[in-house]
Amino acid sequence: MEPLILVDQVTKAYRSGTVEIQALRNISLSIDRGRMASITGRSGSGKSTLLNVLTGIDRPSRGIVRIAGTSPVSLTENELAVWRGRTIGIVFQFFQLLPTLTVAENVILPMDFCNTWPAAERKDRALALLERVGIAEQAQKFPSSLSGGQQQRAAIARALANDPPILVADEPTGNLDSRTARSIFSLFQQLAAGGKTIVVVTHETEFDAVFDQRIELEDGTVLRSTEPQENTSCALVS
Repeated sequence: MEPLILVDQVTKAYRSGTVEIQALRNISLSIDRGRMASITGRSGSGKSTLLNVLTGIDRPSRGIVRIAGTSPVSLTENELAVWRGRTIGIVFQFFQLLPTLTVAENVILPMDFCNTWPAAERKDRALALLERVGIAEQAQKFPSSLSGGQQQRAAIARALANDPPILVADEPTGNLDSRTARSIFSLFQQLAAGGKTIVVVTHETEFDAVFDQRIELEDGTVLRSTEPQENTSCALVS
C-alpha cells in the first residue's frame, strides 16, 4: 500500500538573477497514516520549502509528490485550494487567526470554503472541535483575548475543521512557554493515536521522543531519517 505521504527524488530550485539555488536536492521520504513525524534542521536546511511542497504551496522543480493518493502538481490552482482544505490542516507558528472573527467563526471558515459540512451543522461541529482541544469556553471570544496557548489550540481546531487525514504544523510551539508547548504536543499525540498523520517542523529537541519518525535536513538533503518501527510510541507528554 502506498504511504500517505510520498516524496520521491524531489528537487526544488529557485532563480536569483542568473543563479539557480537548490532549496531541496533529490529528497525521498515517506510517512504512513497515523504517524507523528518531525522535520528538523538548521535555518536554511530546506524545512520550510519541504513543508510548502508537501502542502502544495510550492511545486517541485523535479520529482514526484503524492499526498493521500493525489499528486498536487496535477491540480489547477482552484482544485489545489479545495484539495488542500480537505486533505491537509495547517497550523502556523503565529496562529494566523482572523482577528475580526470569533474563535468559533475562525473554525467555521474552512468548512464554508470547502463546503464539507451542511451549513446547519457547521457551528455545532466548530464547538465540538473547540471542546476537543480544550477551549470550548472561548468560542465566542475574539483571538486577541486568548492566551498564546489558547490561540494555538484554536488554530488546531481550525486545521481539523474539514477532518483532513494530515495535520502539518510549522514551529507550532515556537512562541509558547514550555508548559504550554508540552500540552500542545500531548494534543498532537492524541490526534495521531486517533488516526491523524502529524508532521511537525520544529527546533524543539525536548520533544524528540514523542515522534516515531524523525527526518533531519541539511543543505536541502535528508541528512538522516529514522524509519517508523513497531512500539516506538512513548507515553503522552505530561
